[in-house]
Amino acid sequence: MDYHALLSELMKELNATEYVKPSDIPNIDLYMDQVTTFMESKLRESSRNPEEDKILTKTMINNYAKNKLIPAPEKKKYTKEHLLLLILIYYYKSILSIKDIQTILNPLTDKYFGHELDDDGQMGLKDIYTEIVDICTKGVDDTKKDLLRKMKQAESTFTDVDDEEDKEMLQLFAYICALCFDIHTKKSLVEKIIDHMAESMGNDSKS
Repeated sequence: MDYHALLSELMKELNATEYVKPSDIPNIDLYMDQVTTFMESKLRESSRNPEEDKILTKTMINNYAKNKLIPAPEKKKYTKEHLLLLILIYYYKSILSIKDIQTILNPLTDKYFGHELDDDGQMGLKDIYTEIVDICTKGVDDTKKDLLRKMKQAESTFTDVDDEEDKEMLQLFAYICALCFDIHTKKSLVEKIIDHMAESMGNDSKS
């Protein structure tokens, strides 16, 4: 495997990464089927197996409402803010537990759900989401630099291996290990921050 070519492809994907903008979301309330269709259209390409993975199902949405990850719909209709929360949950659920997602989202929904900055001067979920998209978009360049740095570090390993194919395989393994350790470290940090949040709110995120 030519992991230089692989990394080049990954860089192209990062460059093409587009977050769902609030302006992409319909300004009318949607029924369940319309919500799942919208999420499929916007997030399908971000999945590992686009032809197989389920982005969002009716059961998932019902469970999110049951577990208070999102407020219950009004007359079976979901607002723009519901969709913003569902998008965040989609990204969170691959690394965080439902309990952890509750811990970080519930304070936001309790305070900001149903508000619009233009309406009453109070910040709403749309405004918060817009800020999050901005900071995440700006972080893509830093991510690319870090990927390149780790690749160069991996290339400095196993230099005494004579067989070029074996050397490349081992260096690719080193690269994967470096990325995995980075993910593990950041995930552990996020979990500790969430535990601190839960403790300060009088909850127990570990239960």
